[in-house]
Amino acid sequence: MAKKKSTCVPHLRESWTLQPAATLGSSVRAKGILMELRAKLPLAVRKDLDIAGVVLTLSVPEDDENDFKAASAKISKLLETMDSLPVLPREIEDILTISTTERRRWLEDGRLPSGGIRTVRLRGRAKRITFHVFEPKVVEELLNSGVIDEWREHDIAAKAENRRRAAHQAKLTRSLKKAKLARPAKRNSAELSGWEEFDRDGLLR
Repeated sequence: MAKKKSTCVPHLRESWTLQPAATLGSSVRAKGILMELRAKLPLAVRKDLDIAGVVLTLSVPEDDENDFKAASAKISKLLETMDSLPVLPREIEDILTISTTERRRWLEDGRLPSGGIRTVRLRGRAKRITFHVFEPKVVEELLNSGVIDEWREHDIAAKAENRRRAAHQAKLTRSLKKAKLARPAKRNSAELSGWEEFDRDGLLR
C-alpha cells in the first residue's frame, strides 16, 4: 500500500522565556500567564501560542505573516508587565505549597493580605464567580521569608489549645450535670420534723 504523502506547512516561530519574577517558580502560574496572553490576542491566533515549561512559543503558518508580526509584537509588549499580574488562588497555593483550607483561613484572619477581587464568568455558563487575588510582590516576600512554617506551627498550637479548652468545658458540663442529678430534692419546711422549734430558737438568724 502506497504511503500518503505528508504535507508540511512552513511556520513562522518565535519564543520567549518567562522570567522567575513572573512565574515565581510555579508551573501553574506559567500556565496562567499563557491563558492571560491568549485572552488578549486575536481569536485567530490564540491557539497558536503555547507553552512548554517556561518557554512560550508562537507558531503561525508562513502565509499568515501579518498576523504573526502583530501577535508577536503584542506578546512582547504584554510580557513586560507579567511580573505584576495578580496571583490567582490556585497559583498562590502552588507557589507557597499551601492547601485551599490554609489559604482561606489565612485570608480570613488577615495574615494573607488580599490584593483585590476579581469576578469572571465560567466558560459556557451564565454563572459568575468572585474570588480574591494577590499581589505578586507580597507573595514573593511570603515565599522568601519562611513565615508559612511559622503560621502552620501557630495553627497547630491554637488547634491543640482549642481542643484542650473544649475537653475541659465538656468535663465541667458533665460534672455539673452529675451534681445536679445527685442533689437531693428540697424539702418544704412543713415537711421537716421539729422545724417550728428550730426556727423559733433563732438558729437560722
